[in-house]
Amino acid sequence: MKKLILVSIFVLALVSIVFASGADIEKHPSCTYCGMDRAIYAHSRVLIEYDDGSSFGACSLHCAAVDLANNIDKTPKTIGVGDYNSKKLIDAERAFWVLGGKKPGVMTANAKWAFEEKSAAEKFLKENGGVLVTFDEAIKATYVDMYQDTKQIRERRKMKRSQMPKGGP
Repeated sequence: MKKLILVSIFVLALVSIVFASGADIEKHPSCTYCGMDRAIYAHSRVLIEYDDGSSFGACSLHCAAVDLANNIDKTPKTIGVGDYNSKKLIDAERAFWVLGGKKPGVMTANAKWAFEEKSAAEKFLKENGGVLVTFDEAIKATYVDMYQDTKQIRERRKMKRSQMPKGGP
């Protein structure tokens, strides 16, 4: 009987963790700026909670930076980011960030990945290259990269539109 109770408690705890970790995706299923599905990009997603009680869910640090710039008069209370491996939402300022490397980024040519554990970031670095940085350095790099990334996104979208069949016979 005790084993059954313990197993039941364990299962309930596991289920609550799974649902809690996806709550931000339920509330913000897609990125407002680019339309990308945040569940698919759970490993790079960002959740900004502002001090006025509002929140914003982004697919990437790129789109989160756009929102932070557009909401200059709002103060972020917390910024969560998806851990690259577990996809769990972690504190962006405490995360170990990898900047660059051979793995393509989300909405950027200069990838920015967050890891909860330093050892996981170091393992990623050995396999993919890049540099270990702080959150401040990652967000600064995001703003520096913004012009080139936005230009490339526009060019890719323009090319896709030009390849679409014209409406009508």
